[in-house]
Amino acid sequence: MLKIEVVLPENEIKSISDALKKLSVGGITAYKGWGRGKTIAKEIHASKGTEVFTPEFGERFILEVIVPDEKKNDIISAIRESSKFGKIFVTSISEAYDIQTPKKDEQVI
Repeated sequence: MLKIEVVLPENEIKSISDALKKLSVGGITAYKGWGRGKTIAKEIHASKGTEVFTPEFGERFILEVIVPDEKKNDIISAIRESSKFGKIFVTSISEAYDIQTPKKDEQVI
């Protein structure tokens, strides 16, 4: 099993989610965070518009999905086709358990 994490500087979660539904990927976790990288955060106008500054951290959108190993390449291709910017991180998951049932590992996803 793999955890695929996508960090996006723009909100493209809907288009990625639609692409993953076509690949029968069920569960997706999405949330908003703050970070810095190559993309510079947007300027903010303060003091009734008289001052302008660029914050150190910009808004990021993070999407996580747990998938079987054999779907990795298809999912990464779908993500790359559905978004313009961002990073994809792939991590191995050694074990997974469903709290409510005795299911474990790939039965959980």
